[in-house]
Amino acid sequence: MSDSITIIDEDKVIDVVLIAGRILLESGAETYRVEDTMNRIAASFGLDDTYSFVTSTAIIFSLNNRTNTRLIRIRERTTDLEKIALTNSLSRKIANKELDIDEAKTELIHLHHASLQFSSISKFFAAAIACGFFLFMFGGVMQDFIFAIIAGAGAFLTFDFVQRFIQIKFFSEFISATVVITLAVGATKLGWAQDANIITIAGVMPLVPGILITNAIRDLMAGELLAGMSRGVEAALTAFAIGAGVALVLLIF
Repeated sequence: MSDSITIIDEDKVIDVVLIAGRILLESGAETYRVEDTMNRIAASFGLDDTYSFVTSTAIIFSLNNRTNTRLIRIRERTTDLEKIALTNSLSRKIANKELDIDEAKTELIHLHHASLQFSSISKFFAAAIACGFFLFMFGGVMQDFIFAIIAGAGAFLTFDFVQRFIQIKFFSEFISATVVITLAVGATKLGWAQDANIITIAGVMPLVPGILITNAIRDLMAGELLAGMSRGVEAALTAFAIGAGVALVLLIF
C-alpha cells in the first residue's frame, strides 16, 4: 500500500471501520473495545488521525478534517460473543496485512449478515434446564426442580412472544417476571412445590442483565463515562422491570 491514500480508498476505509464497529456494538461488546478496534483498523490502512465516538445506540466516525463525519444508529443489541471474537480475529488479520481493504470489507459484510445464534428451540431448552440447576445453587430442594424448569421455560417463551409485538424490553421483562412468580406461587399454594421464593429467583435468572452490568463497569473503568452510565441505567431498568413484575403478583396474592 502506498503512503498516499485516495478519497475513494478513504471511503472504503470508513465503510470497513463502521461495519466492524456495528458488528461489535450490536453483539454486546464494550464501548472502548469498539472504538479501539475501529481506530486500529483505520491505522492498519495508513490513517492514524481518526476520530471515533461510540455510545450504546450510535457510532460516529471521521478519518480526518477532509472527510465527512459518518453516523450509524444502533437500534438492536444482543449478546453474540462469537461475532465479537470473529471480528477481533479479522481486525488482527487486517493489522498483520493478511487482508486487503476489499477482502476485509467482503469478510465483514458476510459476518454482519451471518446468523450465528443458536436456534430458538436450543435457547429454550438451555434456559429451562439452566433455571432448574440455578434452583440447587440457591439452596432449593429436588421437589421444586421441575417447577423451576417450567418457570424458566415460561419466562423465555413469554419474553420472546411479547418482544415480537411490543418492541419495548421493559414490558417484555415485566410480563415475563409476572409469569414466573405466578407459576411459583400457584404451585406452592397447591402444595406441589415447597419454596416459591427460590423458584422465582431461579426462574428469572435468564432475564438478569449480567453482561450489561459487567460491560457497564468495564466501560466506567476504561473512562467511557457516558456509555458506562447508559448501560448501567439500562441494566437498572431491567432489574426494576423484574422486581416490579414479581411485586405486582405478590401484592395480588
